[in-house]
Amino acid sequence: MMQFTGKNVLITGASKGIGAEIAKTLASMGLKVWINYRSNAEVADALKNELEEKGYKAAVIKFDAASESGFIEAIQTIVQSDGGLSYLVNNAGVVRDKLAIKMKTEDFHHVIENNLTSAFIGCREALKVMSKSRFGSVVNVASIIGERGNMGQTNYSASKGGMIAMSKSFAYEGALRNIRFNCVTPGFIETDMNATLKDELKADYVKNIPLNRLGSAKEVAEAVAFLLSDHSSYITGETLKVNGGLYM
Repeated sequence: MMQFTGKNVLITGASKGIGAEIAKTLASMGLKVWINYRSNAEVADALKNELEEKGYKAAVIKFDAASESGFIEAIQTIVQSDGGLSYLVNNAGVVRDKLAIKMKTEDFHHVIENNLTSAFIGCREALKVMSKSRFGSVVNVASIIGERGNMGQTNYSASKGGMIAMSKSFAYEGALRNIRFNCVTPGFIETDMNATLKDELKADYVKNIPLNRLGSAKEVAEAVAFLLSDHSSYITGETLKVNGGLYM
């Protein structure tokens, strides 16, 4: 079991997929998890109920991570409820895949706003709150695409690459107050989004992965937990690859 000095964590985009698995993992390790969702209250409430039935602490909080006022208000709500915020996981994100020559500027800005700007707002506001207690840890969920690029994902790769670089700068500023900022970069992870892919297509992806399999959301969640926990107390500004060796 990983050890945590802090008590609670806000996870954006936590109602499903990797975000939900992060919430389950951190809740099982003793943290109160704040499950952020933007529109699907039913799914978020179901996750909260699932965690509470196991004796874990959970709460749901609705806001659009790309909304500055919404993010600020959400963190204020958490602070008023719990007395502070120990950890933040910026997981919310979107895609609008198109070849660059067909990509509208609006498509580019939309992904940057939802993936990168939202993470910036979260990091900034968390730093303000965590500075008061001189303790905290933030993990930004980036992507292997932010490290190596990908056809048809100019906007997405820019947003995730920017997240990696931004985390390093936040790490410098946060270190002055004992607040750490790190990234995880998942590779090809088995989720509901790609569960419908044909087996032959998955096989084409897997053959390029040295570990010869897809990753699981649980493996990403455990990497996030490590970077938040006391076990990584001397790690900041780093990017932890969770990709089976696909990109080293």
